[in-house]
Formats: sequence, C-alpha cells, structure tokens
Amino acid sequence: AFGLYFPRKEYLENVYIEEPAGTPLLRIHTLRDSHGEVAHFHLCQNLIISRARSHENNWFQIREKTGLLYLSKSLDREDFNMLSVGNWMPLSKVMLYVFLSSHPFQEKECDSATRTTVFLSLMNATAPACSSLTARELCFTEMDLSFHIKENKPPGTFHQLQLPSVHHLCQNLSISYKLLAAEGMPFRYNENTTGVSVTQRLDREERERYELIAKCTVREGFREMQVEVPFLVNVLDEDDSPPFLPNGTDNADAVVEFNRKEGTVLATLTVYDADTTPIYPLESSRKKYTGTIITDDPWMSETFRVEHIFDEIHFSPNGSQVRGTRHEY
Repeated sequence: AFGLYFPRKEYLENVYIEEPAGTPLLRIHTLRDSHGEVAHFHLCQNLIISRARSHENNWFQIREKTGLLYLSKSLDREDFNMLSVGNWMPLSKVMLYVFLSSHPFQEKECDSATRTTVFLSLMNATAPACSSLTARELCFTEMDLSFHIKENKPPGTFHQLQLPSVHHLCQNLSISYKLLAAEGMPFRYNENTTGVSVTQRLDREERERYELIAKCTVREGFREMQVEVPFLVNVLDEDDSPPFLPNGTDNADAVVEFNRKEGTVLATLTVYDADTTPIYPLESSRKKYTGTIITDDPWMSETFRVEHIFDEIHFSPNGSQVRGTRHEY
C-alpha cells in the first residue's frame, strides 16, 4: 500500500498585507489508499523565497485534521519588505511544503515522502473590496481545477469549490456552485459543504479522464453573475491488468528459407497492454517486457534474434479513449 495521497501536485493562493490573523487561505484535501486511514497535515517551519534561500515561517499554519491553511499572524508591510527583499515589487512569491501522514506528526518531523507544494503570492496591497472583484475572482482561484485520482482506491472528498478566503471576507455576497456532469459519472457535489467527492473506485482501463464543468453563481442584491470553468479528473494507473494477445495465440510459426538476408523478419508476435503507456527513456519500457529465444543450440542463438518495438495506442472501452501500448516482437 502506498498510503494517503494528495489529488493535486500544487496549490496557489494570494495573500494580502494586513489580512487579520485567523484568515483562512485554502483547504487542502487528501484521498485514502485503504479504508480506515486518517489524514494528518503538517507544515515545516520554513518558507522558500527563492531557490537560493529560505526564511522561518512566522505567518502560516495548517489545521492538522482538516487541512485548512490559515494566517497565524497578520502580514504587515515590514514583513512583506523582508520577504520580498525590497518594496518595489508588486508581489513576492514564496513556497512551502505541506506534509501528509496517517499518524500525528512528531515535532519537526519533515521527512515524509508524501507532500504537496503551496505557492503563495504575497501582494503589496491590502485585500481588494469584494465589490471590485469579478465573478471569476470571487468563485475560483488562479489554479486549474485539475485533479489526479488513483484507480482502485476508496472514494472520498478531494476538493472544496468554495474559496475559504472569499467566504471569510465577502459574507454579504451569495455565492453558490453546481457541478455539471453527464449522468452516471462517479462524482458528487455536496451543496452544504461545497465539497466534491468521488463516489466509487475508479478503473483507468475503463476510463482515463473525466471532463466536468464547475458553475458558480454570484448574487448581490438584484445583480447576478455566472461563470463556468472546466473541472478535470485524471485517473492514475496502478498496473493491475496483465498484457493480452489480440487473437489469443501466444506463438508464431517461422519458416526459414535459404539465402535469407540478415535482418529478414521471419515471424511476428503482437502483445497489447492496456494498463501502461510507453515510459521514457524508451529503454525503461523495453526492459519491462523482453523477448527471448529458448534454445540449447548455440547456432540458433547466434543466428537469430528477437527485436522489440512498441508504440502508444488507444483502446475504446465504453466509448472513451484509454491509452495503452502495443508491443511487437
């Protein structure tokens, strides 16, 4: 078992000067590898300001059991100048790591292999008035709504549509969401929590990608604005299906005539693998399946060889395209 995992590789959020301590910034979700796992989130106390240097994190914390990242201390102008190395820049980007474990973290335990990256844009300005924001800014962050869910894993909530920072600052606005999906898709939207869940175990060999639409409606008095953005779910492979032969036969007859030139193809055997796609560098894929001549005759081994070529193909189970590999020997 690989344990708990993040459905996103990275998160993005803006932080404004003088936002009060306690302001929620974003919520990070996790999915389980097996039933019974409980997620614990942890921040290591370093902000990475650039590739060259880091700074102690005095401003951000995460709730261990919920994954809510929030301001533990207001970011003032002096803080901004220190983190941006001067006040001439309109923003300064910092990075921090969120670690994940199925058990409570020990003090300063930051070597977990399971982590995601949070990029924070520190804005050299106070938070804009809610009335000046567009519907797109009120409803969605700059992040693409694109997620990766492993196949054959338990269902669970993997995203919250409502933006914690906007909900905290713009309480006079009414912001509601809908998840538009074709009938039968294995996803559910909870209106009370604005959480999006996968409702069943996914199978990449049946479907590799789901395309939905997140719709947001903003109401302010008699004024109403709507915005829609793509909501994409990619299914990650677990390598759980064996390769197969297209016609069921696992051998090929070879007839060798006299005076054949070197390089002459005598027989071919094709193997399909719907479970994996070609890995690069190519030698990695070549080593996964090998072709061998089984013989005790040295002359046979010296005179004949098996060549292996492969390419990516597409299968169409249930009308959806799934990538796989065709191996030819």
